[in-house]
Amino acid sequence: MVGHVTAPAAALADRLPDWVTLVRAPNPGPMTLDGTNTWVLRVPGYERSVVIDPGPLDEGHLRAVAATGPVGAVLATHGHPDHVEGLERFVELTGASDDTSGLAIISVPAPGHTADSVCFLVEADGERVIFTGDTILGRGTTVVAWPDGNLGDYLTSLQALTGYEGVPALPGHGPALADCAAAARFYLAHRRARLDQVRQAISEGAQSAQEVVAKVYADVDPSLWPAAEWSVRAQLAYLGHDGGESTSGSVWLDSP
Repeated sequence: MVGHVTAPAAALADRLPDWVTLVRAPNPGPMTLDGTNTWVLRVPGYERSVVIDPGPLDEGHLRAVAATGPVGAVLATHGHPDHVEGLERFVELTGASDDTSGLAIISVPAPGHTADSVCFLVEADGERVIFTGDTILGRGTTVVAWPDGNLGDYLTSLQALTGYEGVPALPGHGPALADCAAAARFYLAHRRARLDQVRQAISEGAQSAQEVVAKVYADVDPSLWPAAEWSVRAQLAYLGHDGGESTSGSVWLDSP
């Protein structure tokens, strides 16, 4: 039986590059873990920073990020409110434009959690890291946010991320991980095992997403079942099954 994953998917990173600062938003919860990670990247010798995922519309948080120094550019890993609700206000506060001096940034498409999800591979001073948003979390696994999210796309994205061997993964929630590739391989194995469980539940007579959740996620706190239902619906769509009408509310993140 595949259990609910709450531990990191790979070893934790023992340090961040000197040019990376984490400012965590004060929005902790079951779906946001410790809160949204806002990443500030500033290379020594360069005045302006790049900020990844400014976070929710929380004035104190946005001002704390702005207080780290002049901002040249703002990037977002995807469009969920816990990552970008504060974007417009943050640009107002900082006057950020598009200056990324000193950083080599490559946008890596990573659809699956959402259709617009991307990761950012960043290099400076001889060090590389990859910012994974909600595609890979620092703890636990992530929701495939059906119907915007797509499990087939997510598996493809995870497979692509196995190519970043030894590159630290700096996620949208939770602690930094030492190896993006190791985390991606863990996620792939977990998703495939869950698919096997969903197939088994269907073979045993489950006819709706809710019935699949009750069978497959019986070991999970029922308060997390709405999140699990989103992922189950994505799994059923991947397998070519109709999950029936959804009863889920709006959730974004940590799913068994």
